Amino acid sequence: MPWLELSLTVTAAQQPAVESALEALGAQAITLADADAETPDERAIFEPGVGETPLWQGVVLNALFDADADQRALSDALGAQVAGLSPEQISFRRVEDQDWERAWMDQFQPMRFGHRLWIHPWNYEGDTAEGAVVVHLDPGLAFGTGTHPTTALCLEWLDGLALSGKRLIDYGCGSGVLALAALKLGAAQAIGVDNDPQALSASADNASRNGVGERLSVYLPEDAPTEPADVFVANILAGPLLELVPRFAELTGAGAPFALSGILNGQHEELLEAYAPWFEDLSTEMREDWVRISGRRKA
Repeated sequence: MPWLELSLTVTAAQQPAVESALEALGAQAITLADADAETPDERAIFEPGVGETPLWQGVVLNALFDADADQRALSDALGAQVAGLSPEQISFRRVEDQDWERAWMDQFQPMRFGHRLWIHPWNYEGDTAEGAVVVHLDPGLAFGTGTHPTTALCLEWLDGLALSGKRLIDYGCGSGVLALAALKLGAAQAIGVDNDPQALSASADNASRNGVGERLSVYLPEDAPTEPADVFVANILAGPLLELVPRFAELTGAGAPFALSGILNGQHEELLEAYAPWFEDLSTEMREDWVRISGRRKA
């Protein structure tokens, strides 16, 4: 099935409004890339979580629409909804399914996190290092491959834990990559929680690909079990992390390790203060402009 790809370059200030407008107009998928890269092939693709904004001056947005979508109507609608946006900034091209998948796969290569853990594209057939723990992943439209620092920080943290026989909660599971990594590293059971049904579908599909489907359960937040977990991880945004402190404390068993990510440098200080009444041994790890907080639930 062919698609119509809409592309435009905007400023960082315009990006949230343009992305919101594209979603409202029915975009089936949206990717963001750094407009300041020297060539298109060198552009880093950003995995946007809900409400996240990349730290770039210029942003290339590519959005997929049904092949028969009205190009003039899309241009006019974007111009009407986003101040300062002109039709000359917008271009269209027809994209075949296989071309889109190949372009995406070219950006997603095997990656190692910590000592043992590897994330592979689901159809990767290359060699695997001896002793490697491999998660085969197809994120679909959900957040999380490991290319973003927030995900990478959590994967490295999981690789350093003793997970054998543990029960883990992955809050804001996205593609399921953190829950799957935990299961492959020895966890007995994982619970994935996300407010996006597409994320729950992606997590379940990836669990089946990795042969751990029976050990992963996925839920919308209002339906999730409330039994405290042996390990807790949440890779979302600083705002929800702050709002959900009491709930996360209830979901984390006494003495259990926990990690929070999706936090920009400068946001972590308020979070450390908010979590201190419930959690101890708090520490931070930074990558680029992103921070991970980890520690343990107080007994």
